[in-house]
Amino acid sequence: MKQKAKFLFLLGIVNCQLSIVSSQEHVVPFSFGDMDHWVVREIHESGIIGGNTKHLYELGPTDTIIGNTAYTNRGGSPWANSNVMAKVAGVVKTNTSVFPERRDDGWCARLETRMESVKVFGLVDIEVVAAGSVFLGTVHEPIKGTKNPQAMLNSGVAFTKKPKALRFDYKVKLAPEKDRIRSTGFSRKTTVAGQDSIAAILLLQKRWEDKDGNIYSKRVGTMVQRYTESSNGWVNDATYPILYGDITKHPEYKPYMRIQVEERYALNSQGKSVPIQEVGWAAEGELPTHIVLQFTSSHGGAYIGSPGNTMWIDNVELIY
Repeated sequence: MKQKAKFLFLLGIVNCQLSIVSSQEHVVPFSFGDMDHWVVREIHESGIIGGNTKHLYELGPTDTIIGNTAYTNRGGSPWANSNVMAKVAGVVKTNTSVFPERRDDGWCARLETRMESVKVFGLVDIEVVAAGSVFLGTVHEPIKGTKNPQAMLNSGVAFTKKPKALRFDYKVKLAPEKDRIRSTGFSRKTTVAGQDSIAAILLLQKRWEDKDGNIYSKRVGTMVQRYTESSNGWVNDATYPILYGDITKHPEYKPYMRIQVEERYALNSQGKSVPIQEVGWAAEGELPTHIVLQFTSSHGGAYIGSPGNTMWIDNVELIY
């Protein structure tokens, strides 16, 4: 009898240990997701708009680039952001809305929604709302106009796994205004109803291309988190589960998680930027081909937001 009790006791310990092992997390940081390494770009804007020297910041191997050259991702960095160099009708102009900022012994990223103005001979010519955004993908520089800004971005990178959650450190500051501003620079400023929010968006997509070069996708996994109130300092190890399959009946489903909530673009096999046409939910067992991940200081799309909205992010990881 004592031998049996001892066996059951040992079996219980083994089962407990197996349970502990099986529940352990496997953490995979994103390359350059610690926000500690930045490329500094020194750009000289055209004389007609002041001839200022501006700095743009990119996540990548620590370096400085001097000169008005188009940027491509360096050192295997998967990250792009809303800091861009534009060249329209020969005029070079920059936008900077993402900045490295000191945090303890390292760095983090600060994303700001700002009013960006262009002055010609000292007079205000155009004024646009520019949100700060960091995302997986690339930017087609130089930007050649303000029409269809999403087409200037290659959204997402190749990815075939199914993580359980996204984890990162963050801090947010929300502007007090109850409505947003829409300012494209080519029409008068207008008010957009509804308070601005800061967002973290992760989509796992199964993409394919037809014979005409159109790109389609089904949604494999979804994680969308919006912030509508300022945080009380840093929130460390914030962890958000990724929901798989058709989540429209899930208790955490929100309308902004729907299919094709906004139009994103990718390069097709001919190198042409085309919209990603999201056509439905993937079956729960399907694997993705791409991951879309974006942090943004305003949720409403191009040229819409509340200046002053700010998000800080650091230590971006996937949990398996």
